[in-house]
Amino acid sequence: MIHWLQHTTGGLLTLAAVSIALLLLLIIKVKVEPFIALIVVSLLTALAAGLPVGTLVGTAQKTSDSLLEKGFGSILGHITAIIGLGTLLGSILEKSGGARVLTSSLLRAFGEKRAPLAMGVSGLIFGIPVFFDIGIFVLAPLVYAAAKQGGRSLVLYALPLLAGLSITHAFLPPHPGPVAAAGLLHVDLGWIILMGAICGIPAWFVGGILYSTWIGKKIDIKIPEEFADLGGADDEDGNPPSLGLVGGIIAVPLVLILAGTFGSIWLPKGSTLAGVAAFIGTPAVALTIAVLLASWLLGHRRGINGKQLGELSAAALRPVAMILLVVGAGAFFGAVLSATGIGTAVAKSLGDAGLPVILASYVISCGMRIAQGSATVAIVTTSGIVAPTVAELHYSQAQLALIVVAISAGSIIASHVNDGGFWIVSRYFGMTVPETLKTWTALETVLSVSGFAVAALAMLVV
Repeated sequence: MIHWLQHTTGGLLTLAAVSIALLLLLIIKVKVEPFIALIVVSLLTALAAGLPVGTLVGTAQKTSDSLLEKGFGSILGHITAIIGLGTLLGSILEKSGGARVLTSSLLRAFGEKRAPLAMGVSGLIFGIPVFFDIGIFVLAPLVYAAAKQGGRSLVLYALPLLAGLSITHAFLPPHPGPVAAAGLLHVDLGWIILMGAICGIPAWFVGGILYSTWIGKKIDIKIPEEFADLGGADDEDGNPPSLGLVGGIIAVPLVLILAGTFGSIWLPKGSTLAGVAAFIGTPAVALTIAVLLASWLLGHRRGINGKQLGELSAAALRPVAMILLVVGAGAFFGAVLSATGIGTAVAKSLGDAGLPVILASYVISCGMRIAQGSATVAIVTTSGIVAPTVAELHYSQAQLALIVVAISAGSIIASHVNDGGFWIVSRYFGMTVPETLKTWTALETVLSVSGFAVAALAMLVV
């Protein structure tokens, strides 16, 4: 029995299935923190597969070569600076009133009749540097104001915004999910940005504009009474930052990372220009430049001193610790699956069944999302599961980026009562559970399916 479990394809696949089931059991039923559950399941899986203890955890004299430390270190060294800097950038933009400037300007430019579209574009742009829940907290008052002025259902204005925030959170750096997936699958972030935008924007249009317009005419949600007086169109600051400045700072890291990625392809090898592009296009460097610009232009020049920026940074970075622990544990899980041969067994099984890896990645991610609720956990766990398989198949960077997009798309499907985002949406927009299921849950599913469909079609031509 032990030999079958450790040395046959069927045994390794069974071990993988049992490991995932145990992981979900610990997270969902026992309520164990995901990063602890991932560590426990990884250790048990490695021992069940017969991995030597010395290889797994090292020795008392030397642990640096252990799978445990290598698994954590390989991904955290790649993503920690990116996620931390991205979080700082978002917090400065939020504090400066950049969100209100952006949304108010778009509302004026699009006009009252196209206010839902303006809200959607706001979510799509401002969602790049800020976490999903922060985007709701900051922009919800403007949704109330637009709905109050337009006199139509709150759904018409809220869903486009939520679609933009959700797409950027799942598909684009510097958000933790896509950054972690890029690290685990060894994809340049420039390709993630490009393919995430190519797949995410059409999905945003289908879900955030077409579906939201349709469902908004069927479900009439009034502005919650406690929020009825919130959300003036003007920024509270008497001297708000300009729209160009806010948009420029958001664009800086994206442009620099893209320049670094594609400069290495288009510029002469070894040239000074190629070296400059590679340096400033390194994600950590690009984000450092953006954070320094934001700190000066949106911070110091607007009266925010060094002490206040330090306090702002400390508050913004507190939630990042748990994200990094989950990502590190997910990478350890992936390393175990690779070292035990499970990844090779999965690759062989997919090849024998004729099931494309991009479809398998999407289905696994969907299952993880529906079962435990967290999009980030779904992305990290799925990436850890498929990374050993992907390594066997020699995909191009563009193809790997599309697999990341498929995983990201699966991670947002069918948000329901086990997802914190479900309750934030329900609370902030005054919807009952059935109304939230008909609007937000359905929207997330439309975004997921649309994003995957575009990624699958793109996979046929890259």
